[in-house]
Amino acid sequence: MQNTPQEIIISIAPESRFDLVDVTARIRKDFGNLLERYKKAMYCSYHTTAGYLDQSLAARLDYSRDQIVSLIKAFQGLFPIDADYRHDRMELRNELTEEQKACEPRNADSHLTFMGSGLKNCVTYNNVPEAPVYFIDLDGVHEFGQRKRQTSVLFYDDETVVFNEEVDVPVSGHQVDSINLSDPKLGYLDKLNELLQKYEVKNGRIEISLAASERNAGITVNEFETLLMEHDLPEVLSNPVKFMASKGKYALKNPRVIPSRTIEYAKYDFVHIFNELMDAFKFSESVVEKVLAKFIEVPAKRFLRMKRGISFLVSDGGTGKTGRIVRGTYQAPILVQWKPTSCKTRRVKLTIKRIN
Repeated sequence: MQNTPQEIIISIAPESRFDLVDVTARIRKDFGNLLERYKKAMYCSYHTTAGYLDQSLAARLDYSRDQIVSLIKAFQGLFPIDADYRHDRMELRNELTEEQKACEPRNADSHLTFMGSGLKNCVTYNNVPEAPVYFIDLDGVHEFGQRKRQTSVLFYDDETVVFNEEVDVPVSGHQVDSINLSDPKLGYLDKLNELLQKYEVKNGRIEISLAASERNAGITVNEFETLLMEHDLPEVLSNPVKFMASKGKYALKNPRVIPSRTIEYAKYDFVHIFNELMDAFKFSESVVEKVLAKFIEVPAKRFLRMKRGISFLVSDGGTGKTGRIVRGTYQAPILVQWKPTSCKTRRVKLTIKRIN
């Protein structure tokens, strides 16, 4: 006999800008043996600079705090704090009031690390009671104070696909493009919420993923802010060491170095970051040597862990009524391409799964 799904909400107060919180330890302390009672758990973050790793990657890293920290810090090396990000130039942020600009944290590096390292807003784990599940915060404490974070966990045993359809998403002919899939003009989320009503889904999840035939693209969840998505992210995709060049430790040690040399210093740092990642993933030395031989000339898309699909929690909030797609204030599903298509469309699959 299956258990009735149970959703809990956990408040998190990060202790540092980059912080890992073991959510399973909090569950055991505050909610007892839920991990042992259910087969699966869906972990959801409502933030654009804090999330979770897929279980497959966490397992590959032995669920180790130290190895996960090493992985994330390697990506933070690609996106150093206070580099030349458009997102952090408050004088360009026309969507903010003067009062908001005065207290808005400069955190483009955290957004880019979230997307580049493959962190997700919503992940599903097969429960392994003794293994930790880490809420990874990249911007928990900033110059204006400490953030208040929230994560929900939905425990369940089984789920059923009730809807599955592919749709065409219009994209531009630009080399790099990003599309806000929550744009009301596209209507995808409105359609999905209507289907939740039709299929009487109280608890479940929405999956938005690239069709199997799609290449040179990815889907992430983040803040769809113009400077971040139209300038900073495309620059990363076209030049993986751009921001390292502006903040690279070797270039900084040589302030009089001519600008044309800074990229070479950044590439030197890049090799060290690459090696740290290979160590985290436990690749053999021979594999590292083969990949590294070509790596510096490879575009960033081969290095960044941009995902092919994302999920959102569907919850009735304990009301017993039809559920709704749950997402944070600034969370948007975003399709990113780094090579144009001849037809100027991308095929995306929309799936609704009902938790039994």
